[in-house]
Amino acid sequence: MNLFVIGVGYVGLVTGTCFAEMGHQVTCIDIDEEKIALLNKGTIPFYEPGLKELAARNVQADRLHFTTRYEALKNSDVIFIAVGTPSKKNGKADLSFVEAAAQSIGKHLKKPAVIAMKSTVPVGTTRRLKTL
Repeated sequence: MNLFVIGVGYVGLVTGTCFAEMGHQVTCIDIDEEKIALLNKGTIPFYEPGLKELAARNVQADRLHFTTRYEALKNSDVIFIAVGTPSKKNGKADLSFVEAAAQSIGKHLKKPAVIAMKSTVPVGTTRRLKTL
């Protein structure tokens, strides 16, 4: 199965790497070009036991890829949104990264796909995102 993970923070990178280890083709994207460049060089930006070795093995096996280009999602079967939702000053979640991800999916996806939300969002967010 072709999987696409938006966001290579802790949740997204661990999710993508584990699915690659299960044998799926996984592409992880992030808007942070520096972070993607580091991942493509084999540098994991945080510590999680065993993740560096797991990622390296799956990159070597050509099951795990990193990019900044949303065009790579066009043939995905499942898309995971795993972007940050930091709190605003008023305590509400800042959904701008989630909204940007949803808009990019709509622009680049060329076939039906399952979209799974891994980001922490308020109730009703996915219903509202359908209208973007």
